[in-house]
Amino acid sequence: MPLPSPIPIPLFASTQLNLLLEEHAAEVSSSKLASTAATVSPSTRRTLQATGYALTGLILSQCRTGLGGRVVGEFAPDPAIASDESRAADGTPRLGSHGIRVGDVVRVSDVAGAGKKVGKEKDKEKNKDAEKGVDGVVTRTGDRAVWIAFGRQGGATSKEDDEAVEELWGKKLWAIKLANDVTYRRMRQTMEKMEKMTESDYSHFMRVAFGHTTPLQLDTEACGTVEFLDPTLNDSQKDAIRFALASRDIALIHGPPGTGKTHTLIELILQLVQRKKRVLVCGPSNVSVDNIVERLAPKKVPVVRIGHPARLLPSVLEHSLEVLTQTSDAGGIVKDIRKEIDEKQASIRKTRSGRERRGIYDDLKLLRKEFRQRESKCVDNLVRESSVVLATLHGAGGHQLKNQKFDVVIIDEASQALEAQCWISLLGAEKVVLAGDHLQLPPTVKSTGQKDKTSKSEVKTDNTDTETLKGVSLERTLFDRLLALHGPGIKRMLTTQYRMHEKIMRFPSDELYEGKLIASDAVKARLLIDLPYEVEGTDDTQEPLVFWDTQGGDFPEKAEDEISQKGALLGDSKSNEMEAMVVARHVDNLIDAGVRPESIAVITPYNGQLALLSRMLREKYPGLELGSVDGFQGREKEAVVVSLVRSNTEHEVGFLGEKRRLNVAMTRPKRHLCICGDSETISHGSSFLKHWMAFLEENADLRYPDAGDLL
Repeated sequence: MPLPSPIPIPLFASTQLNLLLEEHAAEVSSSKLASTAATVSPSTRRTLQATGYALTGLILSQCRTGLGGRVVGEFAPDPAIASDESRAADGTPRLGSHGIRVGDVVRVSDVAGAGKKVGKEKDKEKNKDAEKGVDGVVTRTGDRAVWIAFGRQGGATSKEDDEAVEELWGKKLWAIKLANDVTYRRMRQTMEKMEKMTESDYSHFMRVAFGHTTPLQLDTEACGTVEFLDPTLNDSQKDAIRFALASRDIALIHGPPGTGKTHTLIELILQLVQRKKRVLVCGPSNVSVDNIVERLAPKKVPVVRIGHPARLLPSVLEHSLEVLTQTSDAGGIVKDIRKEIDEKQASIRKTRSGRERRGIYDDLKLLRKEFRQRESKCVDNLVRESSVVLATLHGAGGHQLKNQKFDVVIIDEASQALEAQCWISLLGAEKVVLAGDHLQLPPTVKSTGQKDKTSKSEVKTDNTDTETLKGVSLERTLFDRLLALHGPGIKRMLTTQYRMHEKIMRFPSDELYEGKLIASDAVKARLLIDLPYEVEGTDDTQEPLVFWDTQGGDFPEKAEDEISQKGALLGDSKSNEMEAMVVARHVDNLIDAGVRPESIAVITPYNGQLALLSRMLREKYPGLELGSVDGFQGREKEAVVVSLVRSNTEHEVGFLGEKRRLNVAMTRPKRHLCICGDSETISHGSSFLKHWMAFLEENADLRYPDAGDLL
């Protein structure tokens, strides 16, 4: 097929830089509470923890030396304030529920630091530092502690950081999530590098990616006869693997929900290793990468995981760079220095003399320098000797992979990653395999919503003297763009799905996947009544698809900021109290029939409705999962209840009109999908929504709730 006009690479890069600048500003403003971290009230701190932004009631319980000579602090719940309910069976205090995750940048502050009045100028300065806190990156989270590595911009811990961490001993502390600069910095550096490249610097893959040339013919001879190692692969998975092996520059593996995309990638990686190829595997999140490490680990392939694994399973940990630098033969070289650093660190707390302390800090600086040099050599050897290296997309821009060459770069969940993020690992790539589903939600972009609410005259989308490229947006992924550029010839789709009952699968398959999805025999007819524990046969447990149609005006929506004082955190969201009652009643019926709460998820596109449903159901059924549709992408449950919320006389559906969001919502369940919504409002939203309402009326068990019965 003829190529459209080639995209000027420097112009693409400069446009991305402008968009990234806006996005980072939006992210920073959304976490602006952090700038007043030390002065917020206890109730606000609790609200921040409840909404996933903070972790309160901590003390520093231990320090050690981590990768790169960083100080890693272990923060545990303060036993003095822990309630009996929050303690484990052995009496140890446990952390409350929170949203702090591995890789988050956090600031640890002294709760009592703010508001103290001190006399001397020196003490005032010290107190100011204590209020400000010290920044670090979360490397591990558990029930009883969270581990945070301190060091500026991802580098080694400095003397100032050492002193700030020392100040935390014996204090009542809390941690608040900050905007993550590291990812943005690496994306910006990559786009700046791309902007400065000349034509002679472009790799063949780059020329293909921007339409300067067409993909090369498949090399089926070099691929040879493929002897598959996994006997369970289906025909579409085998076809995708053969295609990716024969491709010389670009292959897209399109994996609709439940079609075994990761399963396929594992076989592809093993086939590449058999052919003596060196592979870099990336994903947008720690979870997406660790999922592959976990499945590769038993295959006895030399793998190394760059960064800190999000799951602390032994199978993942033993392949992480941090553990390998301690357990490999080369790791013995740095062990002694690590021990000496830890001893010096501990000795700081035993001395009162300022001169002695300064001397120890100077010694630490020299030791850390030696530690980093030796560790760097050790890391370099470990990475070079590994057939498969795995990292998050921004982790691929770390110093550990500098000057490393790979034959193939594989990006999983590529349709959930910003394009600029993908290029961190792709600037030097020769052959690329992207796996994902461009028909599910793209990466979350905060700046687009802000632009929609601002008039054109107020938005400065670019510098006045900089030309920008039309049609480029952060939400458009590399997967999407390459498919539009080169057509379906560069893609293979997986077609057998192993998750959903056939009736649940039918609409997304017909409407979005060209009717090509096939339900595996193992799943196509399974119902809640067939669960491996006792479930009563009822209208719900014997029905895969239920639609509670709330049309008629008795189930009106309202704006959430009228209801909640937390409006600033929930934003301009929507809720529907009467519809929430229908959802709660349906959940009651499922659980009364014997379905375990752990087998059920309740999801909704609106945070306002989520808050309302949480108040109704969380305490009653602690095992029940409640979440947003966006947050549930990539997940599955036996039964899923979806609350659509929108019901108004104007027939407005808002962002419910995004079919990729609804595709996520309707493809999460295995055996039972219940939709609650107003067909009258929703069918006016788009042709996709109109078709969906018609499909539900025709194929679902259609029910009309009575508002009088719910009150």
